[in-house]
Amino acid sequence: MTSDVPVPPPHPPQTPTVARVYDAVLGGKDNYAVDRDIADTIMASVPQARAVARDNRDFLIRAVSHMARCGITQFLDLGAGLPTMDNTHQAAQRITPGARVVYVDNDPVVLVHGHALLEDNDSTHVVVADLRDVEGVFAAPETRRLLDLSQPVGLLMISIVHHLDDADDPNALVRSYLQRLAPGSMLALSHFYDGSDLTGPVGDRVRAKARSSEEIVLTSLGSGRFRSRAEITSFFDGLEIDEFGVCHLPEWRPEGPVGVREDQRVFLCGVGRLPETTAPADR
Repeated sequence: MTSDVPVPPPHPPQTPTVARVYDAVLGGKDNYAVDRDIADTIMASVPQARAVARDNRDFLIRAVSHMARCGITQFLDLGAGLPTMDNTHQAAQRITPGARVVYVDNDPVVLVHGHALLEDNDSTHVVVADLRDVEGVFAAPETRRLLDLSQPVGLLMISIVHHLDDADDPNALVRSYLQRLAPGSMLALSHFYDGSDLTGPVGDRVRAKARSSEEIVLTSLGSGRFRSRAEITSFFDGLEIDEFGVCHLPEWRPEGPVGVREDQRVFLCGVGRLPETTAPADR
């Protein structure tokens, strides 16, 4: 880690961020009153929100561990958020001690906390950037130092693409990242799900909860789109999706008996690999 870390704001900010609200929902301490107010609103509407957020975090760790076992030794974690629980670099480096990780987030507070956490870990760095600035992410000095784009990369887009509006063309953005990566690279993605293809009373309840939750996050954070299964699956176009397909969080490589609670149906996730036959992109 470098020492040129920005000084934290002298007073708590009045504008919430996705990273800090997510930290508050997870029960972390790296957040402000404005973030906790939104987290409380979300949990009042969705009492299981904290459990679902932890399910999402568990998916991240399982996905990273799986990628590492598949031979991935470098990771790009977009919209990484704050280090509340087990983290990407810890999961990867448990399997491959020299694994390299670049975290990307647009909240400078993430850099401050990342610096403290990673002070003695030269294989991991936090880059403050907007994930929509693909050129900026890859041009960052630490990205260039840590990631060898001629070799496979584990690309993590966990609970972040749903914060892109349709006007941001999230499909094109996902493609822009994948086009820069070598064959054999892998994508792990999780996303708010609108329940539109679920049937019966459960489907009715999930769709109602998705609509109310979307209204809350759009009003409070200004972003957070619940999309259909087909829309979420389209982010994996051109990839070889693993045998678990696009599924609910507990269903992806479960470590025990699988049971999906109704509240867990508001998320879908998946992991895909760039085919080995894909020609290397122009970098």
